[in-house]
Amino acid sequence: MKYIDEFRTGDVARIIADKIISESDPGRTYHFMEFCGGHTHAIARFGIVDLLPGNIRMIHGPGCPVCVLPIGRVENAIQLAQMPQSILCCYGDVLRIPASNGMSLLKAKAQGADVRMIYSSADAIDIARQNPQHQVVFFAIGFETTTPPTAIAIKQAQQLGLKNFSVFCNHVLTPSAISHILQSPEVRQLGLVAIDGFIGPAHVSVVIGSQPYDYFAEEFQKPVVIAGFEPLDVMQAILMLIRQVNSKRAVVENEFTRAVLPQGNTKAQSLVADVFELRRTFEWRGLGVVPYSALRIKSCYADFDAEQRFQISTPVIADNKACECGAILRGVKQPQDCKIFGSVCTPDNPVGSCMVSSEGACAAHYRYGRFRQHRAAIAVNQ
Repeated sequence: MKYIDEFRTGDVARIIADKIISESDPGRTYHFMEFCGGHTHAIARFGIVDLLPGNIRMIHGPGCPVCVLPIGRVENAIQLAQMPQSILCCYGDVLRIPASNGMSLLKAKAQGADVRMIYSSADAIDIARQNPQHQVVFFAIGFETTTPPTAIAIKQAQQLGLKNFSVFCNHVLTPSAISHILQSPEVRQLGLVAIDGFIGPAHVSVVIGSQPYDYFAEEFQKPVVIAGFEPLDVMQAILMLIRQVNSKRAVVENEFTRAVLPQGNTKAQSLVADVFELRRTFEWRGLGVVPYSALRIKSCYADFDAEQRFQISTPVIADNKACECGAILRGVKQPQDCKIFGSVCTPDNPVGSCMVSSEGACAAHYRYGRFRQHRAAIAVNQ
């Protein structure tokens, strides 16, 4: 398959791995954060860490929109779903996010709430048109990638004059989170982690382009390499970061040239700017309150803002004390550092949001790492 099989070739992977080994300085340790959960998934699935020398450490960032959603916002969604004559529409990966008292949208559905999994924002519009007697709320979530479709849905609802459709907006912004990781004293108090460079997200960068990352390279002297999600993409990005660090450069490079332009998708950006504006603050799970890191619906579209229509107030709810999801999202800890990982907390029974989404670090390690490590331990003992 074009643009997939070509980036999964084992012979090429070994060539890049040899270059990484030969060009990395054995006298230092490299710390690279892959911000996006898609990269975390690829690293675990294809065993990329096994091809890297021991002095290259990959740090998992908070790049999973399901993982960073605070419990209070999930609680809001459950309350919306439980309102009489309401239908809550959401993407499938948010159904099992645990809220307070072990509740989730999936459990609310089992108790009688009308919660419907959809594949696109257009599905939510169709449901609203088919059920005029119900209040249909779209639980919108995601980074810059999924924001344009939400904007389209809001504009379409206005054009159709839908009085029973609204959006509970939870769209967050990647650059703000990276900046918070690098400079926030609150995050530093929660745990320090060395970062020598970033693997920039793929799909997000298709929308926003490569230019927004120039700030991190210039201000913090941290190199950024935007990479696709295939294993060769990730390995090539690691090699490019090593070369920058070795030569003491800090610039933005684009490995994912087949999809990402410097200016990004200007049409999508214009659409988002028409419908949304910045929130002053927004809570991120694991990062705390991050300034100017999320979007809200503009006043000219207030009729379709669920927060305005239903006067939503978001509670602050602490994570489960046994869960290390917050530290994992900050890159301070690895999934296997959590005492309940793989035992109490599994994809079938997630305690933390990092185990819910397939892009979450815990879910990726559980699916591709834990049992491989277990087999390796048995082989050594034999």
